[in-house]
Amino acid sequence: MRRSSRVRSRALRLFPCAAALVATAGLGQLGAPAPRAAALAAPTAVCDGTDAAARRPAGGESGQDPNSVTPARARAMDEDLRAHLAGHVNAHAFDGTTTTIRVYVHVIHSGDTGRLSDGTIAAQIDHLNATYGGQGDGNTATGFGFELAGTDYTDNAGWYKGMTPGSRAERDMKKQLRKGDAGTLNLYTAKLGQSLLGWATFPDAYRSDPVGDGVVLLDASLPGGSATNYDEGSTATHETGHWLGLFHTFQGGCQSPGDYVDDTPSERSPAYGCPEGRHTCSTTVLDPIHNFMDYSYDSCMSQFTPGQVERMANSWAAYRK
Repeated sequence: MRRSSRVRSRALRLFPCAAALVATAGLGQLGAPAPRAAALAAPTAVCDGTDAAARRPAGGESGQDPNSVTPARARAMDEDLRAHLAGHVNAHAFDGTTTTIRVYVHVIHSGDTGRLSDGTIAAQIDHLNATYGGQGDGNTATGFGFELAGTDYTDNAGWYKGMTPGSRAERDMKKQLRKGDAGTLNLYTAKLGQSLLGWATFPDAYRSDPVGDGVVLLDASLPGGSATNYDEGSTATHETGHWLGLFHTFQGGCQSPGDYVDDTPSERSPAYGCPEGRHTCSTTVLDPIHNFMDYSYDSCMSQFTPGQVERMANSWAAYRK
C-alpha cells in the first residue's frame, strides 16, 4: 500500500501485498483500520498477511480492499506515465546496461529489539541484486543493481512499534531520516502494525511528496528473520517493484488491461502460499504465482517478466532518472 506518499504492502500474520490508496492523515496503531479521507491520497503499495496460510488485504469501506489501486486510478497512473515518456525518447526496455541504485537503510529499533545486524542488511542487498539481476527460475534481468550507500540506527520505541502507512510516526521518521533524490532508494525497517509486511510509494508520487518516498519493511521479513514463509528478503523485492512502477499481478482481476503489462497472465485474486496449477481466469495460461508482484510465499517467488522490466525502465526514465 502506500499513501499520499504512495505505498504498497504485504501484510503479516502473514498476508501478501496490495497497492493501496491511503489518506495522508495520521494512521493509528497497526492493527486498527487506516482512516479514510473524503478524497483519498495517491495510491501506495501495501501487503498484508495473517498467518502462514495466507496473506489477505483487510477490508475497507463498502467492502473494498483499502490496499488496492482502483481501475480508474491505475488508468490515470498509466496515462501519466505515457505522458511523461513523451519527453523521454530514450526510454526503453533493459538494453543490457546496468543502472545502480544507491540504497540507504534506516533501522528503527527499540533498544536491542529490531536492531538489525550489518550481515542481515548485506544479505538483503544481495537478495535485491540477485532477484533484480535475473537469478531464479524463469526470471528476467531487470538492468537494476543495488548498492548500499549507508545505514543508520534510530532507537525510538514509538516509531518502532507504531508504524503504519500514513501515520505521524511514518511522516516524522521519513522527514528526519530520508536521504538522496528521486533515484535513491530509502528502506526503513521496523515492527509494523496491521499485520503488514511492508509498503512502498509509487514513482509518480515523488514530485508531490519527495519526503514520503521510499519503502517500509517489517524487520522480520529480511533474510533470516522470524516472519515464517516471508523471511528470505522478497518483501523488499516486491515493494521495490512498486517503487519502480509495478502494480500487483492481480491488478484489475481478469479484466484487461490488468496490471498494464502484456506478458503477465491475468489473475482474479492474489495467490497465497504456493498453489501450483492455480487458474482463476478464462485464459489458457496459469496464474503467475511465481511472480514477485503476487502474494505468494518468498520461496515461491522467482520471476519478473520482460514486460515488467520494460515498465520499470520506463518508470525510471519518466520519474526517477
